[in-house]
Amino acid sequence: MRATRDISDRDDLDVILRRFYGAAFADPLIGPFFTEIAGTDLEVHLPRITDFWERALFRTADYQRDAFAPHAALHSARPLTAAHFGRWVQLWRATVDGLHQGARAERAKAQGERIAVAMLRRLAGPDAATGGTGGGGFVPLAALELRSAA
Repeated sequence: MRATRDISDRDDLDVILRRFYGAAFADPLIGPFFTEIAGTDLEVHLPRITDFWERALFRTADYQRDAFAPHAALHSARPLTAAHFGRWVQLWRATVDGLHQGARAERAKAQGERIAVAMLRRLAGPDAATGGTGGGGFVPLAALELRSAA
């Protein structure tokens, strides 16, 4: 089934984020960061991350948290690499594509990639490899399709 409408509200974000985190928690590469290292409780995390994306896409939520601090703590426990951020971007893009199409969906995917690159550079330094040829492990974004039913 092909997605036919754009992301329109917080309820859409809730569906996207639940699907995304279901895939991310189960993923052998990045799942342990959520489940073992951070011990993420999705029901606690979901309202916060939905606020983040609602602010990013609709400018309606009041997100005042430091999004970098938890990632820095994870990086201290186990280094986050380009491969980890690349996998995050793959799953994020595939999740959005599997549910929505339109200007906001494209903005959500682009914003996710910008965030991943910025986080990687802040954690690993400005020379962190994010290209396909630098050996840094950033996974090509078109390499995965994850289009399961909702």
